[in-house]
Amino acid sequence: MANPTVERIEKEIKSSKVVLFVKGTPQAPQCGFSAATMELFKKLKTPFHSVDIIANPDIRATLPEISQWPTFPQVFIDGKLVGGCDIVHEMYESGELQKLLA
Repeated sequence: MANPTVERIEKEIKSSKVVLFVKGTPQAPQCGFSAATMELFKKLKTPFHSVDIIANPDIRATLPEISQWPTFPQVFIDGKLVGGCDIVHEMYESGELQKLLA
């Protein structure tokens, strides 16, 4: 039987080139790592879609099983998990993130 939460997560991931599963919203982040990750994409002037996992406890509980990534934020680019805050910032420093977004 189809799981509506899994279907919603898959739909969210496909909805934009860059999708961030974060704690809070771009206007009101609820976690420093989420805030830093959203700020990075704002600095790059890259539009992103964010999903507040605090407002969506079902997604918060289910996404780590799907992505095999235990923590948040989770950054998806072109439908693929890139990683969390540290990895995205390391990729930015190396220029790899900008290539992925180009």
